[in-house]
Amino acid sequence: MSPVLQSTSNFTLLGLLAGTDVVVKGVLALLVLASVATWTVWIAKTRELQRARRELADDLGLLERSLSLQGLGPLEGSAALTLTEGVRAELARAGDLRLPACADGLKERTTMRLLSIETELARGMTRGINLIASVGATAPFVGLFGTVWGIMDSFIGISRSQATNLVVVAPGIAEALLTTAMGLAAAVPAVLIYNGFTRSITGYRAQLADASHALASLLSLDVERAQAGREPVGAEREPLSARPAAMSPATAPNETSSIATGLPMGEVARGI
Repeated sequence: MSPVLQSTSNFTLLGLLAGTDVVVKGVLALLVLASVATWTVWIAKTRELQRARRELADDLGLLERSLSLQGLGPLEGSAALTLTEGVRAELARAGDLRLPACADGLKERTTMRLLSIETELARGMTRGINLIASVGATAPFVGLFGTVWGIMDSFIGISRSQATNLVVVAPGIAEALLTTAMGLAAAVPAVLIYNGFTRSITGYRAQLADASHALASLLSLDVERAQAGREPVGAEREPLSARPAAMSPATAPNETSSIATGLPMGEVARGI
């Protein structure tokens, strides 16, 4: 078979792949791996985001229906549970909440801790998204590199064969352009998937903020009740209304003397 007829018979996709240069084959393999990684991350992160947003929506409804941290029911998702544990940890460190300074300090520390937890949870949800962004940004240029390399190799082959017939030139050019097509096939879905994840994670951040606001409201209600002496605050704290008021050094000896003598305070004072 003549070279022209042989080149024409091999002018198929499999024939182009078989006849490509080693460098072009390496570029194609790299782009295929990048595309597979993109779709794998898409499947895994879609399931993770859907589950997290569904659980957080259910927990947010529970938080909004609750009247206090004491009466908060079991939470379904790990995100709301992490936020709640952060609030309870700050509550356990707080002092006498009947004092305005302690109550204000608790609210300020709780706000900062909730913001820190929100940031950490959102950062954890973005793991793997950077890979998709990298594929979307670099895949066209990787494909272009393969195209340039393939065209250079085709021109070198043309100069060696000294043939300018289009039937002879076309297969080499087509092999080179194949990498550009593969680069676009890997990049376009990656960009679309990345934009979709960005919108979903933004909605997830908004849900985390709503959960934080609901927990801050419950904490504020519990602090108000504690200051009014109606009920305790926190799962492991003693009722604040049951805590004795702090005695000054001046009154402590008088109370001791009254207890020791069995006389009223006025009698003890007159006796002294």
